[in-house]
Amino acid sequence: MRTLLPLLALLATPALAKPDADTRAWLARTAELSSDAMEGRDAGSPGHARGIDLVETWFKAARLQPAGENGSFRQTVPLHEVRVTSADMRVVALDGSAASLKFLHDVTPRPATDLPATLSGAMRFAGYCSKAEAGPELSGKIAVCYGTRRSGRAAAAERLAAVTAAGAIALLTIDDGAFTIEPPRWPDAYARSVAHEGTALPTGLPQFRVNGAALSLLIAGSQRLAAAILTDAGLHRDLESFDIPGRFEARLTTAQRSFTSQQLIGLLPGTDPARASEFLLLGAHIDGYGFGEPVNGDGLYNGTLDDAGYVALLSQLATRRKGKGFARPLLFAAWTAEEKGLLGARWWLKQPTVPKAQIAGVINLDQLRPLFPLKALTLHGLGQNTLADTAKSVAEGLKIEIRPDREPERNLIRRVDSWPFMEAGIPAVNFIFAYNPRTEEERIYRDWYNRRYHRPQDDISTPMDLQAAQDFNLFYYTLVETAANAAARPVMKAGQ
Repeated sequence: MRTLLPLLALLATPALAKPDADTRAWLARTAELSSDAMEGRDAGSPGHARGIDLVETWFKAARLQPAGENGSFRQTVPLHEVRVTSADMRVVALDGSAASLKFLHDVTPRPATDLPATLSGAMRFAGYCSKAEAGPELSGKIAVCYGTRRSGRAAAAERLAAVTAAGAIALLTIDDGAFTIEPPRWPDAYARSVAHEGTALPTGLPQFRVNGAALSLLIAGSQRLAAAILTDAGLHRDLESFDIPGRFEARLTTAQRSFTSQQLIGLLPGTDPARASEFLLLGAHIDGYGFGEPVNGDGLYNGTLDDAGYVALLSQLATRRKGKGFARPLLFAAWTAEEKGLLGARWWLKQPTVPKAQIAGVINLDQLRPLFPLKALTLHGLGQNTLADTAKSVAEGLKIEIRPDREPERNLIRRVDSWPFMEAGIPAVNFIFAYNPRTEEERIYRDWYNRRYHRPQDDISTPMDLQAAQDFNLFYYTLVETAANAAARPVMKAGQ
């Protein structure tokens, strides 16, 4: 009933009093795939396996043909994980008193295969930890750095290189709380790093992500005010470096395992023999976070809009077609391990189930939030390829404005499964519901990001604008049909 009641409430929402049958079917599939029974679909988990089983039944019922491995719908992705299973961390003052730092709430260690079981050292705050700030005073100490996400100061790679060269024994990076377009959120769900089996997992200097709210504990006794440091950093001012009286101590337990996770590839054959080797790949990721650190007492991260709703939309499109193809063949991909680093899509590119050169274009569905009326879409790929031009034309025909990414600092284009295909030179697109600054739409989006994104609260109780969902689904169906039937194959543009 935790799933059914919110679904009934959504169907009665004033945003769309009478959703059409297609939108009702999409919403029902979304609810089923993100129900508690699927346990958040963490890659390789029993709940993920149940999700794969469910979507495979949808693909089969829609008369798709298997396009995975060994004549099946499935492709197995071998993975390896290192996980911090426990962490006892504290700051020890000169008088021997200690203040505890809560794992996943105040500090999260970066999982690494060579993360030490114990760590202890004096600390030095070195501002933004640029090469100029990370001097010899850091040698043998733990560097504490403000991790700004804005241009003009040391970025993550520069910070790490600078403190490593200076001889620091570990790096504590304070979250950039002033990065308001995507503010840091706590707690972390867990501390895990996952890679393809046989690919190196993180190693090197021990690193820790630190909640800005815990800075006062770190610098206790220094006669500096944490609030003043955070304010100055938020205003991009220079920061003074100083030694911290206390010591940072940590006892860390890690575990490693090898496992596999499956993804699904289905085929809707094309009708034009001349274009039989020009596949249009439609993707969305089936995996989520699964179980993690509880937020407001809930530890199950259902992943309704990230991304169960858009695996549901893939299947809904296939169901609408009932085996009837377009000119070009369509591949339907429910990727795994997106949340662990786009690993399912990257694995398919390494082990393609159809020749990679035959992928004409990729339409990816992720980062979509039907929370307010659909007036505009941010289009990743705009200006890069002719598939994006097709998407722009289709959208404008439906009175939807297409925009470039107006928040490039968030690096959203590289955080979805279309990115590996873009890197490989394959035309690809992805979309985000757009909003204007200082509007109710922006407030709704920011609220969703702060309270639901990668949180247990991303579940079917999310207040959706079902008219916006219906409008996007129509745009998607029209784009797929237009691109699949277009005379010219999509191509990358010069210089891209």
